[in-house]
Amino acid sequence: MSLTKHLDANARLVQLIEPLATADDFLTTAIDGLLVVSCRSNIARTAQIYEPSLMVIAQGSKLAYLGERTLEYGAGHYLIQALPVPFECETFATPELPLLGVSIPIDRALLGELVLAMEPGKSEAQTLQSMTAVALDDTMRGAVERLLQCLHDPQERLVMAQARLREVLFAALRGPNGHVLRALVEQQGQFARIAGALSWLHAHYDEPLQVDDLARRANMSASTFHEHFKRNTLASPVQYLKRLRLLKARALLVADALNVNQVALRVGYQSTSQFSREYKRLFNRSPGQERDLR
Repeated sequence: MSLTKHLDANARLVQLIEPLATADDFLTTAIDGLLVVSCRSNIARTAQIYEPSLMVIAQGSKLAYLGERTLEYGAGHYLIQALPVPFECETFATPELPLLGVSIPIDRALLGELVLAMEPGKSEAQTLQSMTAVALDDTMRGAVERLLQCLHDPQERLVMAQARLREVLFAALRGPNGHVLRALVEQQGQFARIAGALSWLHAHYDEPLQVDDLARRANMSASTFHEHFKRNTLASPVQYLKRLRLLKARALLVADALNVNQVALRVGYQSTSQFSREYKRLFNRSPGQERDLR
């Protein structure tokens, strides 16, 4: 695709997203799980976590830091977030050229239906990355456009939204990193088992962690579970849960009228002082300072 056509293609995505970008945030839409992403200023590198999703960027750019890897995904690219792994993210945007994008949920049930209906994937071993950046091709861009058009037409949304979500996932499955999405629903595979364990952790992050119980849920021995968990998330289960709790706490401090003690208890900490120490270590400010920034 020529540069001019590439810019024109991105411009169509921008036109569809811009009217929906009413604030700087991840904004809910009329389609469940579909989020509009908007930002009008640079954001320094900070800890983050995304639910399994396809993050399509129409304008602006982001850098993701995961272990020793750095991923750039800007206009005309999408990030496959196959597993909800903690990472660090840097955003580049201005009021004149805001970052605009859309986060499309990865529904594992729908993904499983699609994979079952498709021809078997290639059997050779392929590297599985929990996070990868991919350039939008015409097929994927068209599918995303049609999905976004549903947000501007209530009748089309009512009738076609699920079909449009299905089309986007199908396009991603047929893309260059589709094998990662396939692995999420191959129930005998280690990747899918870790994905299931992470889903359970996200639903129960405020409860005490029993790693042996989590390993049994994944149908693995404790040692095998620990090995694959760390390989896919770059953290032990205990480290992962700590980061998840702190990120959940940050969201509560920013959005809700809760005091620091209440937030600490809500995310599973029994000691407010320990919570405050670990929060400041990760975010370079105390929970109280975070609340004051609201």
